[in-house]
Amino acid sequence: MSRIGKLPIAVPAGVKIDYQEPVLKVSKGDVTLTRSIHPNVALTVDKDRLTLAPVDDSQSTKALWGLQRTLVNNMVAGVSVGFTKVLEIVGVGWRVEAQEAKGAQTLKLSLGFSHPVDFALPTAVKAQVDPKTYKITLTSPDKELLGLTAARIRAYRRPEPYKGKGVKYEGERIRRKVGKAGGK
Repeated sequence: MSRIGKLPIAVPAGVKIDYQEPVLKVSKGDVTLTRSIHPNVALTVDKDRLTLAPVDDSQSTKALWGLQRTLVNNMVAGVSVGFTKVLEIVGVGWRVEAQEAKGAQTLKLSLGFSHPVDFALPTAVKAQVDPKTYKITLTSPDKELLGLTAARIRAYRRPEPYKGKGVKYEGERIRRKVGKAGGK
């Protein structure tokens, strides 16, 4: 029995649920998220809550049950509240600026390369850059897309263990290494 899967999902006021098997649409205002529900998991829609149940007793179905419940819960939370990730840029002379052209947002990253890196953000992800600390605050209703976007930005310059320079998540601890001893 999945401890996560058997928990009901509370639907906040104003969130609309449209379930045409196997496609689930969750919307609030102008934000809509869509996901296909696995056929081994049954979804029941009530007025103010969603419940998921496994179709059979196999081990893989039980694993999918908990996963599908978490994904649906993230959809409901993303539409109603949204998700945020903060990236910090650490390095002398390294900076970032947000540019907007034709409705699309682009980050111009100066990360010690010979040229700046232009990173086009997906339309569902919005970025705000603090001009003093060069912290990038990414917001999106889609948690999966937000994490993927943050990971792609971080992949340009991962934090290195000697000086700690790089793009890191806020609150991430970098294990530091000792440099050369410089003996005789």
